[in-house]
Amino acid sequence: MPAYIAFLRAINLGKHRQFPKDALRAAVEGAGFGDVETHINTGNVRLTTTMRSRQRVEEALERAFAADRGFEVPTIAYRLEELREIVRVGDELAEAHPEAVRHYVTLLKEEPGNRTREALEALTEPGVHLEVVGRAVHVVPDHVLGQGGPQNDRIEKLLGTATTRNQTVLRAILATWG
Repeated sequence: MPAYIAFLRAINLGKHRQFPKDALRAAVEGAGFGDVETHINTGNVRLTTTMRSRQRVEEALERAFAADRGFEVPTIAYRLEELREIVRVGDELAEAHPEAVRHYVTLLKEEPGNRTREALEALTEPGVHLEVVGRAVHVVPDHVLGQGGPQNDRIEKLLGTATTRNQTVLRAILATWG
């Protein structure tokens, strides 16, 4: 059965969007998915399913989460092979940009078209390397964002549903589940 890694957006922020790991695991299992595991309490879930469509997986998870929590939980799923490629590209970028102080990866529900890519690249400022690879946007700044550089909210306005992790977390997920 295919393995997916699902990334949940905007959970465990404040007191109204809580989704503890045990409840998250139970909701995923209750939706019919197997081999469910979680990684840290920020909405990273490994699962297997007979479903072949990533969109169907995301939709089933989002329905289960809304039913369990009473609020929408945007979910972005990747097959394990896709996550391996994202981490590989990220490691190459890290090697090419040793001056980087951070490495963020914005994970997208849909791959951006050419116009969106161009608009996104226009947000790039000195000291920030930005690269779009499939459904992932790598942002590699040589300074802490918030002190110049493209902000995540501006990126998400262009890209639609997205969630961000850092390269270290993605590498740890892959080491654990990959």
